[in-house]
Amino acid sequence: MTDRYAVIGNPIAHSKSPRIHAEFARQTGQDLSYEALLAPLDGFAAAVQAFREQGGRGMNVTVPFKLEAFALARKGDRLSERASLAQAVNTLKCEADGHLYLDNTDGAGLVRDIVHNLGFSLAGKRILLMGAGGAARGVVLPLLQQQPQALVIANRTAGKAFAMASDFAPYGAVAGSGYDDLAGQTFDVVINATSSSLNEELPPLPQGVFAAGALAYDMMYGKDTPFLRFARGQGAARLADGLGMLVEQAAESFFLWRGVRPDTAPVIALLKAP
Repeated sequence: MTDRYAVIGNPIAHSKSPRIHAEFARQTGQDLSYEALLAPLDGFAAAVQAFREQGGRGMNVTVPFKLEAFALARKGDRLSERASLAQAVNTLKCEADGHLYLDNTDGAGLVRDIVHNLGFSLAGKRILLMGAGGAARGVVLPLLQQQPQALVIANRTAGKAFAMASDFAPYGAVAGSGYDDLAGQTFDVVINATSSSLNEELPPLPQGVFAAGALAYDMMYGKDTPFLRFARGQGAARLADGLGMLVEQAAESFFLWRGVRPDTAPVIALLKAP
């Protein structure tokens, strides 16, 4: 019997996840189906329960339900360390004993895209992470596990950045900051985890934040964003959008579900093709 998986969100019609997982299944010979499920904004938990009752084996969770997915955990369910610290969940695995395993693969996807696909080591680097919302929070632990020289979290509301940095302080060299305080500092990697690119806006970065040879990475994918244009004008050596992160976080979920790690390179190339 074909194992059933899905991505759940609202909206969801735009999702590339069904195509990505279909390619993974074809490549690895796994017998599974993967669909997109639109959940009502006030009906996420009910939609997950219905999917489980119909024999579903696992789900990816996307906007706006990652925080609600974190709140699904009940007695007997297991929550990964990275999901617990992120306080957000993007991957659910339905265990044989009826419980859930809840994980967050976003940070692992980001790190693998930067280190493996782009060939850019994060060890000993100065990293600037813009944003203090769920997208940023989900990647802090995996970034710190790469042992950078420093990770600075910048946010328009500096207090949120300070609070997030405090939460992750036991795991590495991390500090919070407002944007004004970045003046005069340079970074080897600058990551945009804000929603600014959705609105064709640029976070209030000061001039001169990109060190020689720096990588500018926007989690948004599919267009040349104001942040990437700014980075190009500021002399950033490398530019990347979040398409590789999308595929890599999917591969991490696939591995969690199936115990097989797919080759992501041909899938990234397929999605990039005109």
